[in-house]
Amino acid sequence: MLSAFTARPIVELKQRDKSKIESILAYGEAQVNEVIDDAAAHNGPPAEDQRPSSSSKPNAVDLMREEEKFSKHKVEQLAIVKEAELLVSLSNGVVSIHDLKTYQLQETLLKTKGATAFAVTSNIVKDASTGVPSIVSRLAVAVKRRVILWSWHDSELHSDTSELTLVTGVKTLTWATGTKLIAGLTSTYVLVNVETSAVTDVIGPGSIGGAPGQDGGRFGGVGVSTISYMGLGGVAPKPLATHLGEGEMLLAKDINTLFIDTEGHSLGRRQIPWAVAPEAIGYSYPYLLALQATRGTLEVRNPETLTLLQTISLLNASQLHIPQPYISLAHAGKGFLVLSDRCIWRMGALGYDSQINALVDRSRLDEAISLLNMLEDALLMDKEGRLREIKMLKAQSLFDLRRYRESLDLFTEVSAPPQRVIQLFPPIIAGHTSSHPKASDGVKGAEESTNEDKTDSVKRENSGMNEQPKLDEKTSGDFGSSRRSTDDSRTASDDAATSSLAASQPSDARPMLEGKDLKAATAELRPFLVSARTRLQRYLNPDGTLKDAQARSDTAASSVQEAQELLLAHVPASAEERRQQMVETARLVDTTLFRAYMFASPSLAGPLFRLDNFCDPDVVKEKLIETGRYNDLVDFLYGKGLHQQALELLERFGKQEQRDEKASQLAGPQRTVAYLQNLPPEMIDLILHFVSWPLDENPEFGMEVFLADSERAETLPRQRVLDFLEKKDRALAVRYLKHIIQELDDRTASFHQRLAEDYIQGLKQQGVSGRSAPPGWEEDALKFLRSSHNYQPYKVLQMLSADDPNLYEARAIVLSKMGQHRQALDIYVFKMKDPGKAEDYCNQVQLAEISTATAPKKGQRSSATDLEDKTTSIYHTLLSLYLSPPPPHKPQWGPALSILAKHGARMPALSTLDLIPEVLPIKELESYFRGRIRSANTIVNESRLISSLRSSLAFSEEARLRLGDGIPSGNGGRNRHVLITEDRVCGVCYKRFGGSAIKVLPK
Repeated sequence: MLSAFTARPIVELKQRDKSKIESILAYGEAQVNEVIDDAAAHNGPPAEDQRPSSSSKPNAVDLMREEEKFSKHKVEQLAIVKEAELLVSLSNGVVSIHDLKTYQLQETLLKTKGATAFAVTSNIVKDASTGVPSIVSRLAVAVKRRVILWSWHDSELHSDTSELTLVTGVKTLTWATGTKLIAGLTSTYVLVNVETSAVTDVIGPGSIGGAPGQDGGRFGGVGVSTISYMGLGGVAPKPLATHLGEGEMLLAKDINTLFIDTEGHSLGRRQIPWAVAPEAIGYSYPYLLALQATRGTLEVRNPETLTLLQTISLLNASQLHIPQPYISLAHAGKGFLVLSDRCIWRMGALGYDSQINALVDRSRLDEAISLLNMLEDALLMDKEGRLREIKMLKAQSLFDLRRYRESLDLFTEVSAPPQRVIQLFPPIIAGHTSSHPKASDGVKGAEESTNEDKTDSVKRENSGMNEQPKLDEKTSGDFGSSRRSTDDSRTASDDAATSSLAASQPSDARPMLEGKDLKAATAELRPFLVSARTRLQRYLNPDGTLKDAQARSDTAASSVQEAQELLLAHVPASAEERRQQMVETARLVDTTLFRAYMFASPSLAGPLFRLDNFCDPDVVKEKLIETGRYNDLVDFLYGKGLHQQALELLERFGKQEQRDEKASQLAGPQRTVAYLQNLPPEMIDLILHFVSWPLDENPEFGMEVFLADSERAETLPRQRVLDFLEKKDRALAVRYLKHIIQELDDRTASFHQRLAEDYIQGLKQQGVSGRSAPPGWEEDALKFLRSSHNYQPYKVLQMLSADDPNLYEARAIVLSKMGQHRQALDIYVFKMKDPGKAEDYCNQVQLAEISTATAPKKGQRSSATDLEDKTTSIYHTLLSLYLSPPPPHKPQWGPALSILAKHGARMPALSTLDLIPEVLPIKELESYFRGRIRSANTIVNESRLISSLRSSLAFSEEARLRLGDGIPSGNGGRNRHVLITEDRVCGVCYKRFGGSAIKVLPK
C-alpha cells in the first residue's frame, strides 16, 4: 500500500477530561478552531521561544485562546467569511454570526430556525458595467425545503436576501461554483443556480436519484445501508458531495456514487466500489478521501482509477475537515484534519516524488502514471522525464506479459530510445544489441516456425500494413479523461500482473522469444521502427550530417538536442559525439528493421533499400546472399553507393548462359542498362567500363544508356562518350552524334564536323567491294550537310572527290555553303544532268536571299524591271549555264526556255535578252514575254488598289472629324467643346487658366 499521508495527532483530550470535540474549523497559517462541548478554543503553532529543539519531541499546536460559553448547544458546523472577518456557526438549528477575532455573537439569523446545514463560498467577480473586480462571498443555509442566501460584496453585507424552495427537505449544501449550488435532498440531488433560481435535477444511479422508471442501483434505488438503518429504526445516510479536480464533483449517498461536472451532467464513470457507506468524503489534491466511521479508517483513493491506495486506521474518527482553497492557499490540497470525540489528527502528505517512487517500487505503474498526469509540473522534479520513464517501464512489463501490441504502442507514444526496445528481442532480430543470451536452438525453432506458418505470416503482414494501430486509453496514459469500467478493471489487472511478474522473475532474466511469440512481437516491432526511422530523418541527412533548423520539416519548439535526448539512450556532452551516436542509432534502427522484414515478410525488404537508409552493409549482404535475394542486394548496393560491387554482380549473372532461378531478374543486359542509366555523370568511368558488354550483346538496347530521354543521359560528358563509341563502332558513334545534334540541339562545332566526316566516309564506301551504307544514310547525310551551319565547309570539301558520282550532290551542297553557286549549279547541270534539282537549288537560294534582304522603304516597291543595276540573280546564272555552257558541253534549249517561262520576271530584262542567241525564234519566247507583262500589270494594279484604299481611309477619317456626333468611338467632331471655369486648373502645372490660351489635343 502507498503511504501518501501520515496521521499526526495535534489535539488530544486527557482521560480525565469529560469533554467532547464537536466541530472544527481550520484557516490561515495553521490556525485551528475547535468547539469542545460549548467552549471555543483557538489553537496555533508554537511560539518562537516555545518551539522544540531537534532532539525533543515537537509540540503539535499551542492553545492560544479559549472562549467559554461560546454556545449553549452543540455546535454542528463552523465556517468563516474571511473578507468580513466573520465566524458562522450552526447550533440548535439556528445559524449565528460571530466576530472572527473576539468570538462575540453579532447576530442570530432568525430566518434560519430549523436549519440543517449551510455552505460558504468566496469568489472574485468583475462588475459587468465597470469591469472592476470585487470579492463576493455567499452564505447558503438549508432550512427544511428552503435555501436562504446572504451575500457580502467587499466585506459589506448586501441588504437583500433571497430564498428558493425545493421539492423536499434539504440535507446538505455544497457550492459547485460561485453561483451554483449542489443541494442534497431526501431522495435526490439538484443543482441550483442562485442568480437565475434555476433548479436542475441530477440523474444518477440508485439512491442518488434517477429518471422515472430507472432501476439504477441494488434493491431498486435503496441502498443496503439504508435498509439496515431503517430496520434498526435509524435514519438514512445523508447525501454527500465534494469537489474533485477542475470542473468535477463527486456525489455519494449510501454506497452509490456519481461523478458529474459543474453543470450537473454525468461524466459516465463507474461507481466507487465501497462495501460500506462512508461517513464523510473529501478531496485533498490529488486524492479522494472517504471516512469509514464504522470501521474507524480513512480510505485514500485515486479519483481517476478509483484504486484504493492507502487505508489509515483512526480510532473512533467521526468527522473529516478539509480547509477550502478560498479560505487559505496554504490548505490547497496539502493538509486536512480528521477528528473524533477525543482527538484531532493532522494528515501530513509525503512528498510527491517519494510517492511516485513508492508506487514504482511496488510495480504500481498505472497508478504512478495516473498520479503524474494529475499533478502539476511545478510539484515534481522533471515531470515529463519521470512520466516517460515510467511509461517505458510499463511498456517493458507489458512486453514481458506477451502483450506486444500494447507494449510497442506505448513505446511509440513516449518516443522510447530504439536501443531500449530492440534489446528486448533475441539476436535473430536485434543482433549484438540483444539482451537475450545467444541460443541457436531458439533461433532454429523460430526459423522452422516461420517456414511452417509462412501463409499466416503474409496474411498478418497485410492486415498489419492496412490498419493503423490504435492506442487504448489505458496504454496511452491519458488518465485525465473519463474511463469506463472495463478500462479501470484492465488497469487494476495490469498492475496486478506487473507486480506478480516482478515478484516471480528476476530483473535480469527474460524468457527467450521464439516461435509464434517471436513472429507476433516482430510484427508489432516494425511500426515502432518505422516511426523511429521517421523521427531520425527529421534531424539527419542521408549522408549522416545534421539538418539545419530551416531545413527541418517539423515546427516543434524543441531543439535538436532535446530531440536527440528522446532518441538516444545515453546522450554525450559533445555535439559531434551526439551526431555520431544518432548515426549509430539510425544504423541500428534500419538494420533491425531489415532483419524484421527478412524474418517475417522478406518481400517488404526491397522497398526499404530503394529509400535512403543506414543499414549495415555487411549484415544485409550476408543475409541477402544467404537467402538468394540478389535483386534486392543490387538495390541495396545502389542505395549505399557501392556501384562497383553491384555492377560486377550484374555482369556475373547477366553473362551466364544458364539462368539461375534465384537471379532470373538479373539475366541479360536489361538490368545492367537500367542500373547504368541511374548513375550520375560524375561516374562516367564506371559507366563506360560496364556498358561495354551490353553493347556487345545488344547494341540497340545498350545505347539506351546514352540515348535515354533522361537528365542524367543528357548531362553525360559527350566528348568522352563519343571517343568511347568511336573505338567501339563507328555506326554507334554516328547514332550518338545524330542524337545530341538533332534531338539535344548541340551546336558544338567539333561534333558537327565529326558527324559530317562520318557521313562522307559512309558515302565513299558505297559501291566499294560490294559494301553499302545503311538504309537512309545518303538522305540523312545530305540533309545534315544542308541544314547544319556549324561545320567547316572548306575542310569537308577537301574530303569530297570531284570525280566520285556518290559525292556529287554532297559536293554541290558544300560549295553552296561556301557561296560558290555557279560551281554548285555546274555539278547539277553537267555532272548530275538533273535540271529539276538545279531549279530546286535556285529556288532555295532565291528564298534565302529574299528572307535576308533589306525590306523596301515605305511607299516604294521593287520590281524586276528596276533590277538592271543590281546583282545578277541565281536564275540568271543557271540560264547562262544552259545557253552559254563551257566546252565541250552544248546549249540546252529546253531547260533554258523552262527557266525563262517560270522565272523570267525575276531576272533583269536587258542582260537576259543579251544571253538569248539570235538564232532562237521569237515564238519560243512567247511564254517569257507573257510572264514579264503579267508581272508589270500586277504591280500597276496593286498600286491602284492601294491608292483607292488610302483615299477611302482618308475620307472616313475626315468624316469622323467633321461629323463625329453619334458615331461609335467618335470624338464629337466639330461640336467638341471644353468648359473652362474659374476653378479649372491645368493638369500639368496646376495653375488657373484665366485668360490664357488653350490648346486641346485630339484624342
